[in-house]
Order: sequence, then C-alpha cells, then structure tokens
Amino acid sequence: MVQHYPRLTVCCLLLAGLLLSSGCAKSSTVSSNNSAQSSVSSGPAASSAASSESSAVSLSPSNSGSSNSIESTVSLPPPVKSAPVNAVKQSAKSDYSYFDDAVFIGDSVSLKLKNYITIKRKSQPDFMGKAQFLTAGSMGSANALKAVGTDSIHPAYNGQKMLLEDSVAAMGAKKVYIMLGANDIALYGIEGSVKNMEKLLANIKTKSPDAMILVQSATPILKEKQMKQLNNPNLIAYDNALSKMCQEKNYYFVDVASALRDEDGNLPPEFCSDPNILGIHFTDKACEIWIQYLLTHTVKQ
Repeated sequence: MVQHYPRLTVCCLLLAGLLLSSGCAKSSTVSSNNSAQSSVSSGPAASSAASSESSAVSLSPSNSGSSNSIESTVSLPPPVKSAPVNAVKQSAKSDYSYFDDAVFIGDSVSLKLKNYITIKRKSQPDFMGKAQFLTAGSMGSANALKAVGTDSIHPAYNGQKMLLEDSVAAMGAKKVYIMLGANDIALYGIEGSVKNMEKLLANIKTKSPDAMILVQSATPILKEKQMKQLNNPNLIAYDNALSKMCQEKNYYFVDVASALRDEDGNLPPEFCSDPNILGIHFTDKACEIWIQYLLTHTVKQ
C-alpha cells in the first residue's frame, strides 16, 4: 500500500516510535512479568537518554526531516472549537490503586507512557498501581482488527500474540483505556476511523462484558509537523466524533488531549520529544500531565 500511495508513507508509519540515539530500532514488546519480550504490563525500563522511546521501524533520512511537515501550499481545515459532548468531568484526585485493574491500549504515544511508568516504578513500585499495557508502534484500530499473524501488529500477552479483545479478557482487566486513531485518519478518514474503533470496542466488550471502556482522545502534533490529512484540526474533529460514538454506545470519553494542546490546538514544543522527526511523541513532562489528568478524571462504579 505504501508503494502505491507514497504520500501516506509517513502516516502509515507515524506512530512506530522514534529513532534511538544509537540509530537502531528497539523492540516495542515486553512481557507481563517485566521480561523483555512482550508489550504487556509494566515493561522494561527504557534509557532516559532515548526519552524512554521504543522504535518499531527506523525512519530513513528522507522520512525524518522537513519533508514530513505540512507543505506551505496545503490548506488545513478550520479548527473545531466545540468541546466533546460527554467527556468525563473532573473528579477528586484518586490514588494509584484506581488503576490496579486497568489496561492501557495504544500506539507509540502510549508506548512512551508505558516506558515512563516503568522507569518510575523502579523507585516507586506502586506508581500507577498495577496498570498493564498493550502497546505497539504503528498500531491503529484498523490493523488491530486484522487476523493475528507473524507480521501482524498485535502486541503479545504472556509471550503470545493475540487479538486485543483476547488479551484484555485473559488479563481480566476491568478498566480499558484505549487511545488509537492517528495511524488511521489518513487511510480511512475521520468517519472510517471512528467506525474501526467502534468495531474494535464491540469486540472487546463481547469478550469482557463487565469491563468499563474509557476512550482517550487522540493527542496533538507540533504545528510545524502537520500534514494534509493528519493535522490538528482533523485530530480534534476525530476526537469529537469519538466522543459522540461513546455517548451512543455508553462508553466513557476521556479528553486527555485537552490538557496537552496549546490555545491554537497544537502540541506545545516543551511537550514534544521528537520535534525534528514526527513532532508527535511526548516528553516526560507531558506524560506527567497525562497521568495527573487521568488521576483527576476518574469514573467510579
């Protein structure tokens, strides 16, 4: 597909992670018992020099420079100003044990969060409770719906690749936080991306009927790194469409992105760990803001 649609190359690989300081790709999977083979549970500690990033692919020089950013001739859609209709409201701050039965599903943006939490747990074992992770660079709702195979994107649980709904059921998670979409928008559009998410969530709910589904908003990009399809106005429009879908399906929508956008809807430079590459991955500071938002926007059942 990439060969046929070269302008979508960056979008297809967008959230595959960053180049490490050594220039080599690092595996995105870790095991649930903290081994170095599966992307579930707390995962291995990543080097702070690499900003805790894990990489599924190495970006070539032609894909890592200004060619990724939006062309000056591209017209962005107008920004969507309306707030999500049913975002989880601010609550009293919970302690970390709230996440004991939670799993976080996501692409390389969530992979950074997992690695940040893993490092914090070395000195603070109860950090974010017993939260587990199912993360993989380049994962989207669409490719998560595909069959499991040797080359499929599915993260492993206990050393075995499974569909996300099977992994969630196997770990017995009662809170499912999911953030996907940035790898889908350019290929499927906003409507198609939301439909893919809806199908994926239905599969998870079928296998884990008692689990609470919490859909996290897709987070913003640096202003200079926006592209024709994958840009901040479209991400905001996608988040609003996700919110409406959540309202219809009785899921919770957690508007994490609202704490990570500037007044113009862009990712502030101080929150970006890859300003010269993709302009979408987070610094430790951004991860801490993300966590504080989650702790103060909880749902008690």
